[in-house]
Amino acid sequence: MELKKITLRYEEYASLADLSPADRDLINHAIQASEKTYSPYSSFRVGATVRLSCGNIVTGNNQENAAYPSGLCAERVALFYAQSQFPESAVESIAIYASTDDFKMEKPVTPCGACRQVMAEYEFRHQCKARIIMANDNGQVQIVNGIENLLPLAFYLEELKKGSFKKPTEYNRRNITDEI
Repeated sequence: MELKKITLRYEEYASLADLSPADRDLINHAIQASEKTYSPYSSFRVGATVRLSCGNIVTGNNQENAAYPSGLCAERVALFYAQSQFPESAVESIAIYASTDDFKMEKPVTPCGACRQVMAEYEFRHQCKARIIMANDNGQVQIVNGIENLLPLAFYLEELKKGSFKKPTEYNRRNITDEI
């Protein structure tokens, strides 16, 4: 047996005012998107904004359904739209903002597992790490550079063993080091 260690890195900010103007702008778009959610069941409003390498900005928000699995998270709404409209553009950044009137959020919202896997797919597809900016209505912000900091053991295309797809590069190798 060999013991391994996974190291995750993130930045944490106490206020939106501490962010760069570009990151603040992305969060503000996510806040606006969160105000348009369809969330009558959870009252949990999530907005997401994607900045693409072509310069376009795309927003999405959570869409609920009485049959719960039929709804969709804000992140995937934004990512699927961005990639359907701009398939050759890499995701440079995605900002995620959440708020609710039902309870006080102590920490910024993080993407669910399905959204993390979709982010991993687009990073792999374009061979480009995305900056993931997460915020809540308290003004707190957490930022990671690359999905491996939220999903360190992601399922990638290489696991499918399809010979017709390109092999991964060093970009998406997992950040696993020997235990010290």
